[in-house]
Amino acid sequence: MDAILRGSPGLMQVLRTAREIDLPDWLVFSGALYQPVLNHLTGRDVSYGIRDYDLAYFDAVDISYEAEDAVIRRVAAAFDPPFAEMVEVRNQARVHLWFEGKFGEAYAPLRSSAEAIERFVSPLFAVGVRLEADDRLTVTAPYGLEDLFALRMRPNPRRPTAGFARTAAGLTARWPEVSIEPGG
Repeated sequence: MDAILRGSPGLMQVLRTAREIDLPDWLVFSGALYQPVLNHLTGRDVSYGIRDYDLAYFDAVDISYEAEDAVIRRVAAAFDPPFAEMVEVRNQARVHLWFEGKFGEAYAPLRSSAEAIERFVSPLFAVGVRLEADDRLTVTAPYGLEDLFALRMRPNPRRPTAGFARTAAGLTARWPEVSIEPGG
């Protein structure tokens, strides 16, 4: 996993800059991590399918929109194009405030950025990474990496969601090699 992620120049640029910004409890997660692995395993270009980089942080001190917006602007200013437009930063301490309105399902407040990963649609997606001061990559994968490396998508056993079929269809449209296990 380490070599695959380090072989993704865009991801490494985002991780280096995120480390410099040093937001509380930060992680990069979602497609920026699982997509390079899928690309490696299926022989595609390392950047195939990557449209954005999700930078999560957790700051429960001020969960106002204004506080998050200030961080969004600060992060955008830290990146040169095209990353300034591609890095999407969100305070995980406020996700519960907007999630139901956007996705139509209740979402209990989180206690950390890592806890957000536990609620992803599938274990295949449930991976986050941080670049440490000594250049080590700390990988957070609450369900392990087996599904990702097996090219297998199954529902999150802790969070069934109506969005699974739509997400699976989008994934297999780009990586038809991925098998879908709708029943888990």
